[in-house]
Amino acid sequence: MKTLKVSGTPRCIAWNPNPAICLCLVAVDQSLLVLNPGLGDKILISDTDSMIQNKETSEPAGKSPPLSWTVCEDDQYGEGYRFILSHPKEITHVSWHGKGDYFASVMPKGDSKAVLIHQLSKQRSQNPFSKPKGLVQCVYFHPIRPFLFVATQRYIRVYNLLKQELTKKLMTSCRWVSSMSIHSGGDNLVIGSYDCKLTWFDLDLSTKPYQTLRHHKKAIRQVSFHKRYPLFASASDDGTVIVCHGMVYNDLLQNPLIVPVKVLHGHKITKDLGVIDCEFHPTQPWVFSSGADGTIRLFT
Repeated sequence: MKTLKVSGTPRCIAWNPNPAICLCLVAVDQSLLVLNPGLGDKILISDTDSMIQNKETSEPAGKSPPLSWTVCEDDQYGEGYRFILSHPKEITHVSWHGKGDYFASVMPKGDSKAVLIHQLSKQRSQNPFSKPKGLVQCVYFHPIRPFLFVATQRYIRVYNLLKQELTKKLMTSCRWVSSMSIHSGGDNLVIGSYDCKLTWFDLDLSTKPYQTLRHHKKAIRQVSFHKRYPLFASASDDGTVIVCHGMVYNDLLQNPLIVPVKVLHGHKITKDLGVIDCEFHPTQPWVFSSGADGTIRLFT
């Protein structure tokens, strides 16, 4: 459909979850690119561009912003580049807020600027934390409430962004957290770790794991919940993707039900690396996986 040339190694890509906005984020070394890929409905593409241009810039008084936004013009604009956010250190992870206006970027070596939150409509960035809390692996926004989940090597911290305070600190019992995924209801999450454990947390029950699964033989690289079906998947260096049924009940007295469903083989292990990433289709019960063997596979 389209090829975009970038000046370094793309580490992470995130599509805007809002169906009315045609944008995606690409983390390339120390730059965060905001791109309009120009795919799909032409009215949607032009509406997105006019929304970006009619921005309301209001700089907060007193504080200087942690980084500046570069507006792309001419040739870059024609290729789809809209903004470039230059960070002081390498970016490893980016994620959007569910409404598609805010996004967060992670620089594990950025010390007090390890996590930055950016607002698209006002084109400004802010640094929510004054002190580093350890090596940050990834951050995600709560799907409904104003919470931010920050995963460091051993803990998951849940912050309330409105009150600007720490709400919960989850004990993962893992040596090194690799990935995290939040259920669409927001009260359950799964954590993958490099020491082969997959842990499920029910935030209403406890700050300790509700269940720990040890199905993988090697490090878990990625975990992912399905947006609509009661499914979650984990991708590992043992070359497999394991899909589990994870049912969350509306009845608060009933605990989640977790049942392994299927082990998906297909990727070849290359240089001791197996499946690097997995992601569910937004509406169908299909899972995409990308491996170190240089292939992306779709399991249906």
